[in-house]
Amino acid sequence: MNLVHLLPVGKVDLSLLHDLRAAIPRSLQVACEILPYELDPTPSYHPERQQYHSSEILQRMQTLVRPQDWRFLAVADLDLYIPILKYVFGEAQMGGPCAVVSVHRLRQEFYGLAPDLPLLSQRLLTESVHELGHTLDLRHCQDYRCVMASSHSVEWIDLRETRLCDSCRYQLESHPSIAEKRA
Repeated sequence: MNLVHLLPVGKVDLSLLHDLRAAIPRSLQVACEILPYELDPTPSYHPERQQYHSSEILQRMQTLVRPQDWRFLAVADLDLYIPILKYVFGEAQMGGPCAVVSVHRLRQEFYGLAPDLPLLSQRLLTESVHELGHTLDLRHCQDYRCVMASSHSVEWIDLRETRLCDSCRYQLESHPSIAEKRA
């Protein structure tokens, strides 16, 4: 079975990682393990934006990937961005082995609301499966309920399910180059 390595980036709540490790296999047919080390986010910090550049984190992750590894999913509690957007919830290498997600803007507290750990765990799972889908060459889906739908706010994340729609599942199972990447 394919293995997703969960990589903490900086300090991340271990209970969130343990919940994610248990939940991802229910949405994708993969196994998960939490790596015993963390990636230092400091080199990816940009003081002019007071944010971390997610593409730089992905580049640094790439150096950890060995030929026998399937996927790495970095989990951070940092405000992420790419230069063309104010922020991102995550980013992935299309068809590549690495993806990163952040709980920073998934937290209710970010929006001035009371903490909601079950909602945070659900949002983190949704974003994680979404970014892993991109590593399997899946693009954004027009079905707003599909995990592969685009979302520019947490409200849109909350509308998505944690599984692929029939169309995205068909793409994953029937496209030869994608199917090979799953094996």
